[in-house]
Amino acid sequence: MRNDHMTLRSMAVLDLLVPDAPSVPVEVELRYDTRDPYAVTAAFRSGPTGWVEWCFARDLLADGLIAEAGTGDVRIRPAVDDVELVVVVVSSPAGLAMFEASAQELADFLDRTYDVVLPGTENSWVSVDDALTTLMPHDLA
Repeated sequence: MRNDHMTLRSMAVLDLLVPDAPSVPVEVELRYDTRDPYAVTAAFRSGPTGWVEWCFARDLLADGLIAEAGTGDVRIRPAVDDVELVVVVVSSPAGLAMFEASAQELADFLDRTYDVVLPGTENSWVSVDDALTTLMPHDLA
């Protein structure tokens, strides 16, 4: 396991698509932490001080830049009518939100994650012992 951990952060503005209305710009912080090298977190600003976070596979972001990807709460695909845009759909029991994002901006962020952890080398950043300690109840002895 590697010990030189770091977190990448990048701010972006995604357009929330609203039926029969202009899109609404939403500030989003993209994060990549080498402590969880398989994942990307997108924190969507939900008000003056609030954020809603979605964590998903880094591979989902990579795949979604070139073709429709995802079958769960996060789906990503190229926009149908504009090759410079990507559609990001997040869903929960409370509802669904659809955003458009710059494909180049997301690709640049993804490339920065690859500069830190090459695809296929993620396992060298993960400690199985630490993961098990986090998952196990602390009162077991």
